[in-house]
Amino acid sequence: MSDFTSFRSLFRRMHAASRAAKRAGGPMIDSMTAMQVADHAAMSTADLIEVATINGPRAAHWRVTAPAAFRRMPMNEQVGGQPERWRIGYLLDIILTRDPWMHRVDIARATGRPVVLTAEHDGRIVADVVAEWARRHGQPFSLTLTGPAGNEFVTDTGHGPHLNLDAVEFGRTLSGRTPATGLLAQQVPF
Repeated sequence: MSDFTSFRSLFRRMHAASRAAKRAGGPMIDSMTAMQVADHAAMSTADLIEVATINGPRAAHWRVTAPAAFRRMPMNEQVGGQPERWRIGYLLDIILTRDPWMHRVDIARATGRPVVLTAEHDGRIVADVVAEWARRHGQPFSLTLTGPAGNEFVTDTGHGPHLNLDAVEFGRTLSGRTPATGLLAQQVPF
């Protein structure tokens, strides 16, 4: 959140992350995340909550009020090892919504706590992931996602494979956190 509160903080981080990604030979977003984790690793839980309480509303406001010209700016990224060209608006609107959602799942798993999901919030994020996944692979399918964030999804033809899995596991699979085959091997950025 701290990086997405002003142009100055974002450009400083993106510049440093781009240099680190070139040295490491990986995606810029991974270098950016690693830097963010390192910056906050020594903070106590109370300090992290305080920073999130301050920067959360600032970052949300900054994201939705970012100028159209900035939102149209291109950026290079990688998904599943393949280069892609995104618009900053895609990062602000899509990735910065999905990414904290997936990290919430990761943190819950790491701490042994349950993830409390709702159809209204989490189901909407999962449906967005399904729509992008379908666009990326372009094949017919029917999909049953279980759990509170789940739903039924079918392409127009409905002649493809039928997949049935938990909605959170679907997201984890498409994010590259678990191995996949077939249509599930089509990664979607988080």
